[in-house]
Amino acid sequence: MVRYRLLAAIILTITFTGFGFAAEEQWHAGVAKVNISPELPIWLSGYGFRDHPAKSKHDDLWAKALALEDAAGHRVVLVTMDLVGIPREISQDVCRQVEKRYKLPRSAIALCTSHTHSGPVVRGNLMAMYSLDADQSRRVKAYRTKLVEWLVQVAGEALDKLEPAQVSWGKGHADFAVNRRNNKPERKVPELRKEHKLAGPVDHELPVLAVRGADGKLLAIVGGYACHATTVSTYFISADWPGAGQNELERRHPGAVAMFVNGCGGDQNPLPRGNFTFVKEYGADFADSVDAVLNGNMEKVAPTLKTAYEEIDLKFGKLPTRAELTALTTKKPPQGRWSKYMLAEWDHDGKLPSTYPYPGEAWQLGDNLTWIFLGGEVVVDYSLRLKKELGPDTWVSSYSNDVMAYIPSRRVLTEGGYEGGLARYPYGLPAPWDASVEEDVVNLSHKLAAAVRK
Repeated sequence: MVRYRLLAAIILTITFTGFGFAAEEQWHAGVAKVNISPELPIWLSGYGFRDHPAKSKHDDLWAKALALEDAAGHRVVLVTMDLVGIPREISQDVCRQVEKRYKLPRSAIALCTSHTHSGPVVRGNLMAMYSLDADQSRRVKAYRTKLVEWLVQVAGEALDKLEPAQVSWGKGHADFAVNRRNNKPERKVPELRKEHKLAGPVDHELPVLAVRGADGKLLAIVGGYACHATTVSTYFISADWPGAGQNELERRHPGAVAMFVNGCGGDQNPLPRGNFTFVKEYGADFADSVDAVLNGNMEKVAPTLKTAYEEIDLKFGKLPTRAELTALTTKKPPQGRWSKYMLAEWDHDGKLPSTYPYPGEAWQLGDNLTWIFLGGEVVVDYSLRLKKELGPDTWVSSYSNDVMAYIPSRRVLTEGGYEGGLARYPYGLPAPWDASVEEDVVNLSHKLAAAVRK
């Protein structure tokens, strides 16, 4: 028996030395997934025009977790969800439980949503968008309780499955995301794409993290892309194109768990859109782009981890008066519903908030990948700016930890429109952000990056 253990140790050393690291300086990784599809019927989130609950499911929704442990024993866990978003309260609840059970610091837990608009209403997120009856309120509340249990469960399962692993990363490209603010009407997009005449900033970079076991087989694939999951607007439960892409990758790579993290896609749409044919098409495009990276020359990531997390008080602009809110209560949605929601908050808290506790997080994997996680629906200007300022080895994800609002750049805030301020109505925020929003978020990102790059 001793002879066989010695032989296994020699083989393991050879395997990891061949990958670039000695056995005593290796990663450990664990992956897990849990079905988070809700019981039906339930109201779907993301579109304000829906007027009844969903009674059917097109495809399942999943929460997935990847746990990593470096050579020094530092651990992180990434949890991804096929949901439109999660509020601060759910994020805090999940993280408290994971911190307590698994002794992880808050900075070592990242909760990321795909932003599918065909998932259930998540209690606390986009609540000013809906008027739910008693039965739907009960169902949404029950789903919130179950969701927290699932997220803690899947994070724990991944942490419990840690095994020797290899980590690498690379970047690919996909071009189905279109700046929705600058390309109207949508029906002309295919024609404009062929002529290379689409307008507005985009981020078509597609970062990929690959985690392989000691035998070289894929354990986990994490792909990121800056684009809304709004291909369909039906009354079917669906993970939209990110779900189709993950399913296709798992079909192509049996035994691997495929995960998706959204980038700064607040103003990016998959165009054209409108049916499940496009869902399948964009999912395949995503999977093809990920596979191109996997089959290319990915960079090895040394087994070291550093993490940082911080919240800042992100300022709102001019707040409405009580008289102004009262005058809007007779208006049609979204203003009428929003004003009543704001007045209820005023009555409960005695005032409207002037700031919001905005979350930012950063992970440094090895010396060649800085991963920034930003809350909210961040517009594409941020990823383009941050990668330019922080360097090409930067991965910027949004829809992370708390999806409380759109996060416009100074340009988008000045231009106005939905992402520039009108989205405060469905999100239930008292006012558009202050003009300092971009610099505050960028400065936070720089601070976090500096902290993990030390």
